[in-house]
Amino acid sequence: MKIVYTKHAREKFSDLMIFGIKVTKRQIRNALEQSRYQSTDNGNRISAGDFDETHNLRIVYRVEKDAIMVITFYIHRKGRYGEH
Repeated sequence: MKIVYTKHAREKFSDLMIFGIKVTKRQIRNALEQSRYQSTDNGNRISAGDFDETHNLRIVYRVEKDAIMVITFYIHRKGRYGEH
């Protein structure tokens, strides 16, 4: 399925680079496809996958007609949201 990024999500790539955190579109796709954690919040879906040994990559998105619309994504410590 095609993945589309909101303006906010596109800006997150460079915003995180300021802190030395490099997230790629491939990592986003992998986390969506191989998610070990999924939930919903206010109609949005949330998936998470491994980022590194101590952090997960969490993606907030919506499924639209023929695409996944990534709203935002962020890195968090494993265990923060009950994810390991």
